[in-house]
Amino acid sequence: MKYSLILLFFATFFCVKAQDTVRYTGNTLVNVDYHHGQLTPAVGVHNIQTFRANREHPELAGGSNWTYNHAPMLAYWQNTFYLEYLSDPIGEHIPPSQSYLLTSKDGYNWSKPVVVFPPYKIPDGWTKTGYKGVAKDLFAVMHQRMGFFVSKKNRLLVLAYYGITMDAKDDPNDGKGIGRVVREILPDGTFGSIYFIRNNATWDKSKSAYPFYSSSKDKGFIEACDELLATPLMMQQWVEEADRDDPLIPLKREAKAFSYYHLLNKNVVGLWKHALTSISKDEGKTWEYNPLRAPGFVNSNAKIWGQKLSDGRYATVYNPSEFRWPLAISTSDNGLDYKNLLLVNGEITTMRYGGNFKSYGPQYVRGIEEGNGTPPDGNLWVTYSMNKEDIWVAKIPVPVTEDVTENIAEDFAKMPQEKALNLWNIYSPLWASVKIENAPDGSKALTLRDKDKFDFAKVERVIPTSKRVNVEFSIIPSQTNKGILNIEFQDEKGNAAVRLIFDSDSLLKAKVGYRHSGIQSYEANKQYDIRLELDRFKRMYDVYINGQKKGTKLFFAPVTSFKKVVFRTGEIRRYPNADTPTDQNFDVEKAGEQDPEAIFYIKSFKATKLN
Repeated sequence: MKYSLILLFFATFFCVKAQDTVRYTGNTLVNVDYHHGQLTPAVGVHNIQTFRANREHPELAGGSNWTYNHAPMLAYWQNTFYLEYLSDPIGEHIPPSQSYLLTSKDGYNWSKPVVVFPPYKIPDGWTKTGYKGVAKDLFAVMHQRMGFFVSKKNRLLVLAYYGITMDAKDDPNDGKGIGRVVREILPDGTFGSIYFIRNNATWDKSKSAYPFYSSSKDKGFIEACDELLATPLMMQQWVEEADRDDPLIPLKREAKAFSYYHLLNKNVVGLWKHALTSISKDEGKTWEYNPLRAPGFVNSNAKIWGQKLSDGRYATVYNPSEFRWPLAISTSDNGLDYKNLLLVNGEITTMRYGGNFKSYGPQYVRGIEEGNGTPPDGNLWVTYSMNKEDIWVAKIPVPVTEDVTENIAEDFAKMPQEKALNLWNIYSPLWASVKIENAPDGSKALTLRDKDKFDFAKVERVIPTSKRVNVEFSIIPSQTNKGILNIEFQDEKGNAAVRLIFDSDSLLKAKVGYRHSGIQSYEANKQYDIRLELDRFKRMYDVYINGQKKGTKLFFAPVTSFKKVVFRTGEIRRYPNADTPTDQNFDVEKAGEQDPEAIFYIKSFKATKLN
């Protein structure tokens, strides 16, 4: 028996190897002891928070006080980004549920959330086959893997699914729910009526709160729905919630969270959770083999997104660990062989509100599906949730790169505002924003604001990899008695050797081992021109402020070279970690409150490689 299993293993291995399949052949792996996984960042990624949950002050969250927000989807239509996400009051699979829609013209400034699919009341007395309990004052739970569809005649449909959970441990996507709903988003941004497009067989249609789509008087809407139903690659995304024998679903195996892209030879690459993959040669009608783990890929029970890029290359974006951090990107020349792994987002903010099945980290990433629009900038846009609580988008520049080879000399007052931050990596929460704004002297500056108790603003500038480097920057702190700005000089894995600190006691300091060493006091609204001459061989650096040398200091940790400079309005986070309990069943104190705002203006930045 043992030898038969060994033979079966090798037969399966060589069979998989002989087939066309997605695979990762790079040498970079994640270290989950760090939220960034010690990954090198992809240059110029902008992470922008679009929605921040707030139970105590719903007026600061677009009117919503629900704190479970998850499963975002993205489309680009009529020069507008559309972002759909589902929401529950506290935790996953605990009703009621509703789905929201956000919109943006530029991907940076987003509307308040608007309910696109409201809570759905289940008739009292309803029972679920195979599960105990009788519905009484029960609402449906939303669970969907597909959000948008643009028809050939350019009609935009938005979709969601109403499932049934009789208690917190029940499954809303077991094929025994109510059904999938659809409505049209009109060119003026308003919505058409809600219809069911497909009900589960166990549901009594006579009890439906919405009509079936075929009853619509809009023939164009019916045509768009029929087109959707006739597209196998769309139907494959419905497998989890659909009837287990639904004839519209091509591959009925319960592989989760399907995404896909086309290769140059027209074959379709399918991707599912756990980095399962397969190939279709007939637009998803059939698959060459049952989904199997993509060799070399590391991915647990979280979504993976695949997409062909505007430069003809391909990308997968996912959590390359058994946890839901960090969020990373891997690229391929041919859509099958992936060789690198770069950082998209390596931050985990505090989970402010506990809840059922809430997981830490930037997760459940989705991009813009083929046919659902192409942003004119040619970049890769994705959306994800943080801690199943807040909603974010990321703009990943195309082509995707990890290196900067030229010396840097940037004066933000002299740069076109729309291009000034193209090579900067940005982490910008709604309450700790990163933008180009006017400094106190009226000139344009890279501005970091922070009034978030649990998060911070952060920017990183990748520089030419250097063993000796001079770095110069000009900063105007707007205050001396609140807030903090850490400035770090790091290697490619995010290890810092040097840290300067504009502290809230009006002192500029340097980290020296366990302690901080004072450099000088600073004043509000005064410009400080700072230059550091760093030498990795000596493990020392010289500090100059406004032309005066302030001393020579020792690195607080060794590095082999310098790769980036980081400006961050908060401290490094090391919680959660790989040993943190899975479920958080508590809320943090003052979860919805703000801190007094601190502001720091960066007017210019230079980096000169010496060797």
